[in-house]
Amino acid sequence: MKQKNSSITIRPFTNPSGVIVYQVDGTIAGKRIRKNFPSKKEAQAEKSALEMQFLQACDANLRMVTTFLSADELREAEAVFRQLKESKQAKNADKPLSFYVTYALANYRPPNCIKPLADAAESYRLQREADYAKGLISKPQYNTIRKYLVTLVQKFPGCAVSDLSGEKLKALFESGGASLKTFNNRRGIVSTFLIFARGKDWIATDPLEKVPAYRISRKQRGTAPTLTAEKAAALMDYVEQYRNGAFVPFFALCLFAGIRPDSEVGEISKLTPETINMETGVIHVEPSMSKVNMRRNVTIQSNLAAWLRAYPLEKFPVLAPNIKQERTRIAKMFGLSHDVLRHTFISMHVGKYRSLGDAALEAGNSEEIIRKHYLDVKGKAEAEAFFSIMPKRHTASETLATKGAREELVTLPSQAKGFEATHRFAA
Repeated sequence: MKQKNSSITIRPFTNPSGVIVYQVDGTIAGKRIRKNFPSKKEAQAEKSALEMQFLQACDANLRMVTTFLSADELREAEAVFRQLKESKQAKNADKPLSFYVTYALANYRPPNCIKPLADAAESYRLQREADYAKGLISKPQYNTIRKYLVTLVQKFPGCAVSDLSGEKLKALFESGGASLKTFNNRRGIVSTFLIFARGKDWIATDPLEKVPAYRISRKQRGTAPTLTAEKAAALMDYVEQYRNGAFVPFFALCLFAGIRPDSEVGEISKLTPETINMETGVIHVEPSMSKVNMRRNVTIQSNLAAWLRAYPLEKFPVLAPNIKQERTRIAKMFGLSHDVLRHTFISMHVGKYRSLGDAALEAGNSEEIIRKHYLDVKGKAEAEAFFSIMPKRHTASETLATKGAREELVTLPSQAKGFEATHRFAA
């Protein structure tokens, strides 16, 4: 249907009394309009009202309302509503305009608050480095944080901290087929970083609020990975033959005494000949050496004593040159995980002595941890075989000494054979 024309004008008009007024004159839908107003502003208001009436008659969506908004603000509001209706995100099309305004106010960061992810990660690293210097966190913990921050920045190059989303971070935590524990560890590092960022006003909300950590049940945790007695024997046989046994003390102490194996900051890096008392048969792990800041004494098993006698620490230091690289190479060769030597010791200790309390004291763990991860892992027979693994060097020296004594015995005069034989074997 063709719309009717509308033509309205405002013009000054002198009425019969000689007063100048402003006359609104024109036609709307064929109807003549003529009204006088004392001011031009009132005439313009009337003209706008008449035009709106005309538009309403032509379009049912037009309304006449009283508002504090300016004409430009009204036009912008109308444009926003049209944009919402045309939005492809149909699931949000029914949200009121206030929903989007509230979200923008909560999440929009002005340019001076937009922090590049790389810069934010470096600021956080320096904070954690200071915490390490104060003794608030351990060196391994600091190293783990530092390394994963590098991974985070490499995964999202050129991003700002505010660009991170829960969906993106969840995909990062799950990458590489990560276990539930690994997922939680990764999430924990990034979560503390985001708390730091929020405190700096680099983000308004935490994107991990909808990415919860997994609850890992006892059944899911499972038992700790260990070596069989046979594989442990093969490992020590190889270590003994490699480079004249230079790495024997390191592997023997980790495997047969459960010393934590990190060669940079772990217990093994702080052991000295003075902390290993061969006379009393005890290794003293002081609180400053322990991961859990707890003193403990580890009994030197008879086979460990044999290894340390065959390879004395005065000649074979616990940390031989290139120990880190060599340990990595040997671990790869035998498929060793980081703590498998220690796990094997604890499991074999429980298997041999059947005492959770003793194993907990010597390993520096709680009885609950021993019960969860090490109970019923190894049988008594295998544990006995494990603690019977002896060095070949010791066995060979004993054989040579015995052979030499017997050869000397043959050359003795017959009247002295009995006494000398007894004396030499006793010696």
